[in-house]
Amino acid sequence: MSTQALIVVDIQNEYFPAGKLPLVGIEEATANAALVIESARQKGHTVIHVRHEMPSAEAPIFTPNSKGVEINERVKPVDDETVIVKHYPNSFRNTPLKDILDNAGIKDITVMGAMSHMCVDATVRAAFDYGYGVTTVEDACATMDLEFNDTQVPAVQVHATIMAAFEFMYGEVVDTQTWLAR
Repeated sequence: MSTQALIVVDIQNEYFPAGKLPLVGIEEATANAALVIESARQKGHTVIHVRHEMPSAEAPIFTPNSKGVEINERVKPVDDETVIVKHYPNSFRNTPLKDILDNAGIKDITVMGAMSHMCVDATVRAAFDYGYGVTTVEDACATMDLEFNDTQVPAVQVHATIMAAFEFMYGEVVDTQTWLAR
């Protein structure tokens, strides 16, 4: 039994061009995520999908029971893969994720998904704090342009900054081809 798990964070329709919060590079990131998911399945790793949903039916984004909250077709769960619904950026907060990982004997996790600067960030940092070995597949993640104090921050810089922080302290950062070759 593998002690590795793949956590697919929030690759949901809301982040695609037809959604309410489209991300820069989401199509490419999803194509890479699909490759990693298929490889993880072949390797016998636990695959866990995380889906963000707001608690209110009046929420402007990630509205319960909307098309936007659905996991994108290209990375849909199969068979008995676990889907965790969360209401916070951190995939561990108020969810059974840690218990699922611990009960399965998971020691190392790979994280990918959306958004690099938000839910992927919160999940990677929490996983590290819980003592898991963490790998992030950087080109299977996507984010958006941001603004702070009238400074425009392009998505490519947002993403690079988060990945640099991960690599500095929180684990390994690799691209899809490197992950697949393992």
